[in-house]
Amino acid sequence: MATWITMDEACERLGVRPQTIYAYVSRGKLEVTSDPADTRRSLYRAEDVATLARRKQAGRKHETLAANTLFGAEPSIPTSISTFVRERLYYRGQDAVTMAASATLEEAAQWLWSAQSPVDLSSAVRVAQPGRVAAFTSLATLAATGHSTHGRTTRVLHGEGQSLVGQLANAFGAQPGRQPLHLRFAQGWKQPAKVAELLRTAMVLLVDHELTSSAFAARIAASNGASLPACLLSGLTTLSGPLHGDASGRVRALFSEVERRGEDQVIAHHLTTGQPFAGFGHHLYPDGDPRAAALLALFEPPEVIARFIDKATELTGLQPNIDVALAALVMHHGLPDDAAFGMFATARSIGLLAHSIEQLGIAQVIRPRGRYVGTMPERAGVHRD
Repeated sequence: MATWITMDEACERLGVRPQTIYAYVSRGKLEVTSDPADTRRSLYRAEDVATLARRKQAGRKHETLAANTLFGAEPSIPTSISTFVRERLYYRGQDAVTMAASATLEEAAQWLWSAQSPVDLSSAVRVAQPGRVAAFTSLATLAATGHSTHGRTTRVLHGEGQSLVGQLANAFGAQPGRQPLHLRFAQGWKQPAKVAELLRTAMVLLVDHELTSSAFAARIAASNGASLPACLLSGLTTLSGPLHGDASGRVRALFSEVERRGEDQVIAHHLTTGQPFAGFGHHLYPDGDPRAAALLALFEPPEVIARFIDKATELTGLQPNIDVALAALVMHHGLPDDAAFGMFATARSIGLLAHSIEQLGIAQVIRPRGRYVGTMPERAGVHRD
């Protein structure tokens, strides 16, 4: 829940006068509400004040700002694809959870790409042994032979992008055909229509998440004129890390341990040894990941897993994030072991392509400078005795 503070406290924390607080409010940077104890006074959202304080501190030194651009909370790349407002995710101004309630992945792709025509993610490509190896191998082959993104129209790039997403889905196990992608995944994984709806919801919730490390990697490739499959491969290899798109694999391992030993024993072991629970908490959603809440509300996880989620949440105060929801979905419906990553990678490829194409409009190579901290070289011609 949000924390509210008085004007005097806000001024003290930010080191500013009341006029500056009013300016922050008018620009939408600081949320305000009436004081329940005295309606003549206003209270200010402490989380917004903390964010403003961090920005102010970071901006004091150019070196700090440069470092934070890469490792902190303030990326410097302009984007209109997605953003966070009051701990909610929005795709080009539309609430992601609301969109996921009914939109297909094709409709989400058209919205994120700002495509003029409907997006078709169908593919007739057949894969002998679907899985992660097939997905990355096929994409690497396309990247090695693809054409540069420079000098090509957005319409042409959209056409190539939808073909890439369709082929990637098939490589992860979707049934070849012309049906919407969530139905093709359900058919490939031998699941009924009701599960297909869950897959649809999950994937729409995953299509983008602002400037993630994988989106940044894809943008770097795009800024250098790499081919569209090369941009996508750059993003997906980054996404494959266990601290990013493959985090649900760690949650699945945790769930397997819970099934073997019981929730109480696993929880006691983690709390005693100080080990964090994979998939709980998210720095962008202190009050809980709305994507996870939306997906978990649509099905009942296995009983032991449901008990574990409830107890872990109660004892840590951390809510389950989208990785918990994905792992629970895979376990509950007996989907393939790598299904969570397959859904994540396929859905997020839409966002990675959106970032790649958007980056082309900036027309500037992303080339950060290194801050050398190693041994200084000797000056030429000067020798030590």
